[in-house]
Amino acid sequence: MKHLLDCLKTYWKEAALSPLFKLFEVGLELLVPLVVAAIIDVGIGGGDSGYIVRAGLLLVAFGALGLVFALTAQYFAAKAAVGTAAELRSRLFRKLQSLSFSAIDGIGTAQMITRMTSDVNQVQTGVNMALRLFLRSPFVVFGAMAMAFVIDVKAALVFVAVIPLLAVVIYTVMGVCVPLYQKVQGNLDKVYLSTRENLSGVRVIRAFSLEESEQREFGARCGALTKSQKTVGRIAALTSPLTFVLINVAVIVLLYVGAIRVDGGYLEQGQVVALYGYLAQILIELVKLANLIVTVTKAASCQKRIGRVLDMEGEPEVLLPAEEEEGPAVEFRDVSFAYEGGGANALTGISFSAERGETVGIVGGTGSGKSTLVSLLPRFYAATEGSVRIGGKDVKAIPADDLRKTVAVVPQKAVLFKGTIRSNLLWGNGEAAEEELLRAVSLAQAEDVVAAKGGLDGEIAQEGRNLSGGQRQRLTIARALVRRPGILILDDSMSALDYATDRNLRNALKTLGCTVFLVSQRAASVSHADKIVVLDEGRLAGVGTHEELLERCEVYREIYRSQVRRDV
Repeated sequence: MKHLLDCLKTYWKEAALSPLFKLFEVGLELLVPLVVAAIIDVGIGGGDSGYIVRAGLLLVAFGALGLVFALTAQYFAAKAAVGTAAELRSRLFRKLQSLSFSAIDGIGTAQMITRMTSDVNQVQTGVNMALRLFLRSPFVVFGAMAMAFVIDVKAALVFVAVIPLLAVVIYTVMGVCVPLYQKVQGNLDKVYLSTRENLSGVRVIRAFSLEESEQREFGARCGALTKSQKTVGRIAALTSPLTFVLINVAVIVLLYVGAIRVDGGYLEQGQVVALYGYLAQILIELVKLANLIVTVTKAASCQKRIGRVLDMEGEPEVLLPAEEEEGPAVEFRDVSFAYEGGGANALTGISFSAERGETVGIVGGTGSGKSTLVSLLPRFYAATEGSVRIGGKDVKAIPADDLRKTVAVVPQKAVLFKGTIRSNLLWGNGEAAEEELLRAVSLAQAEDVVAAKGGLDGEIAQEGRNLSGGQRQRLTIARALVRRPGILILDDSMSALDYATDRNLRNALKTLGCTVFLVSQRAASVSHADKIVVLDEGRLAGVGTHEELLERCEVYREIYRSQVRRDV
């Protein structure tokens, strides 16, 4: 709740003015039954048509003024709710950007999208409703009861008897419904997750002809959601008949008592009508208050889930105190790593070094830990044992921003953003001149891609869908080269390139003077490297040149020979 209140503080004026104008509206509403009573008793009873006209105009004025108050209250409530939701969403986005890869893995993409969309929208609705009704409904209930006592104490005792019964019925039903609404929200999350997975993986689903299976699973999740909604709906539906039974009984008793009081000369007929009006107001507001409780409960549940994300610790700038030590450009010292909740180590006892300007090939079978190894260099994940060092400094002691300005990464999946080629390349260095961009494009063997799109201002569709896999890979490599990094990591990011382009790119990388880590499934792609690191099930199987490894590393020899036979 602290995050919600902190976001709402910015709109404290609106949060105060909205209930205030609602109270003004309520004050007018509470006067209406008295005016109606006067019209009946004085105007109609006394045959004074002028009085009826004047009182009628007063009611019109009350209605117009009440409308102004209601619209003003709604404006302030909407402004506060929308502004608070926008700030919550912004904080969630900033938190997402600050989280470590391990934390992001734990949350999951689908859940984070749900927090930023459905949950924030529910909180927005809850804030809006609370500002408008949280004070209004209790004020109407107690105000109507007070006005009833002003009219007649004995008749008002009916209110004293029925209001607690109405409250018990409404809030008993709501007490049962609140946990069920939370279950509904959980089922809704599953539907969102299934929707997102199917939209993002539609090509895979169709490739394996699993449309019917996915439809059945989605239908099952929708069925569970529908069932939970029906269950809570049936229970919540008891509210109306129970409250109307009570209120109708109260009306009967009120009319009976009122008739006796009128016959005794203690009440006028119009005053009985006014009492009935106040009773109706109380019923309406209690139902509104019950609905408000449901909405606020949903919002509170969503806010808790948002709060759990916002309370997560962001990635620290440094994990260890600074230290000075001479060393090679890159060094792995007895490094082990295990993913959080992943059980066994993904890497165990890795030790090797690389000098500036060297090209280091990383090769191994599927799941051998190649991507995990290079992810430790920019500290996307922190080594659980041992140390990864750049220039003699442990990466845990280097501020994250400085570290990632030194290390440029081209991931396995070539990710481009909607915009232009220029805007995507400028991610590497926002201040790069056009000459630097063109140089990076040339080094990445992407000149034909830029030419085909009409230059650097050529349009890039969302996720680069208007480009082939090889074109996307070359542009992401160019984006990394714009940074002029000290260490360049190519994590299997040349897999879609033909052999000629692959060779030309490798030759171009030699001119950079930076340390290059080249992760590849192809032994041929790393055979030129100054040093090749061979991984086998997370352990170091060998380090050396292509020729050395062919002689003494059985794992590398098997990889190479299997690929040579396949290529032939």
